[in-house]
Amino acid sequence: MSLGCTEAFVAIAAQDWPRAIAFYQGLLDQSPRPCRENVYAEFHLPGLRLGIFKPGAQHRAEFAHPDQSAFSLCLEVTDLEGAIAHLTHLGYPPLQPIVAASHGREVYAYDPEGNRLILHQGTGAGA
Repeated sequence: MSLGCTEAFVAIAAQDWPRAIAFYQGLLDQSPRPCRENVYAEFHLPGLRLGIFKPGAQHRAEFAHPDQSAFSLCLEVTDLEGAIAHLTHLGYPPLQPIVAASHGREVYAYDPEGNRLILHQGTGAGA
């Protein structure tokens, strides 16, 4: 017996759905597709579909504290300083300086819902 999985994607809960969608539209420079207002929106990245959903009333408490999870959305970028400037322009600057990782440089930030974002520039990407 097999799971039969044909594809995987990431979905993030958003209590303030309009604010989260506006943030990811600005961050990723694209409109979501599909998009069902105040329910679900999907962004298409290289190798990843990112869904943003508003939890139903029966599940809102389950997603009320994203800062207590171990979830991180890691985005590989070609220009870390440029990506930081873009994120800062959106009003969500990283709270700590760039750190050196064994595989490149990275910085941590948070989306409007408190989900952790990692902007990462690998050692082969102009670092």
